[in-house]
Amino acid sequence: MKLAAIDIGSNAARCQISNVLNQNGKVIFKRVEYIRYAIRFGEDVFNTGFISEEKIQKFIKLMQAFKLLIDVHDVDHFMICATSAMRSASNAPEIIQRIREAVGMDIQVIGGESEADLINKVIRNFLDDRNYLHIDVGGGSTEFNIYVNREKMASQSFEQGSIRHMHGVDSQELWNKMRVWIEENARKYNLSRAIGTGGNINKIYDLSGKLQGKPIYRKQIEEIAGRIAGMSMQERLTELLLNPDRADVILPAAEIYLSAMKWAKLECMLVPAVGLKDGMIHALYEQHHPEKFIIDKISR
Repeated sequence: MKLAAIDIGSNAARCQISNVLNQNGKVIFKRVEYIRYAIRFGEDVFNTGFISEEKIQKFIKLMQAFKLLIDVHDVDHFMICATSAMRSASNAPEIIQRIREAVGMDIQVIGGESEADLINKVIRNFLDDRNYLHIDVGGGSTEFNIYVNREKMASQSFEQGSIRHMHGVDSQELWNKMRVWIEENARKYNLSRAIGTGGNINKIYDLSGKLQGKPIYRKQIEEIAGRIAGMSMQERLTELLLNPDRADVILPAAEIYLSAMKWAKLECMLVPAVGLKDGMIHALYEQHHPEKFIIDKISR
C-alpha cells in the first residue's frame, strides 16, 4: 500500500509518499518520495490578508505536479491539509475551488488543534516516561503540547510563526500569552525535557552535528543561532548551504524555540525529524485500517 500526504504550510508545500510495510504485526512507513517547494503563502497573507494571483498560478501548477506524482506512484489514498496561511487568507475558499476544478483534488484547511493532533500521532512514538513540552514552529503558527507518560495532557495553538515574526506582524501581547501558558503548564506538570518539530529546528539540529536520537542542548541552539546571526544572507547560502527560504526564517524560528525552552526552564530538546506530513500518513493508515496496530518505525 502507498499513502501520500500534501502539507500546504505558510512557508512551503510538501508532498510525501510512503510505502506501508507490515512485518510480524508491526507497521513500517518507508518514505519513497518527498518534494518540498517554497510557495511562501505567508509572505502574502500576513502582509495583505490574501494570496496573490501570481502565487495562485504557481500553486495550481504545483498541485498538478503533485497529482502526477501521486498517479505515477499508484498511491492508494492521499490527504491534503493546509494550515495557518490558508486559515488566514481571505481568498482561501476561491483557491480551494480553483484547485478542485483544475486538479480534481480537495484541500482541507485545518485548525491549530487538528494540526497538533495529527503531529501527536508520530511524536508519542519518540517519548519516554518523562514530562515533555512539544514545540512545533511553522511559518504562521506555533503549537505547544504537554505530554506526561506519553499522553497529551494540554495543548495550545498560537498564530505566531517564523514568517509572522520575521515580518513583525506578531505582538507583545501574543508573546506574553505564550509565556504565561508555558510557565503555568511547566509548573503544573513539572516538565523535564522539550521535543521540537519543524524544518528550522531540524536544520539547527543538523548544523549541530548531533547523531539522530541524541538531545540538543539549549546552549547549543543559542550558539548556532548566534553563529547564523553573524553571517550575511549570502554566507548562509554558500557556507551553511541553507535554502533561500530557510536562510531568512531560521533565526525568527530559533527565537520562538529558545523562548519556549527558557519559559519552561528546560535545558535540552529531542529533535526526531518528523512533522505534520508524517502524522497525516499515520491518520490515513488509521482511517483505512481501523484495527489496532503498532507503529514500529518511520524509515527515511
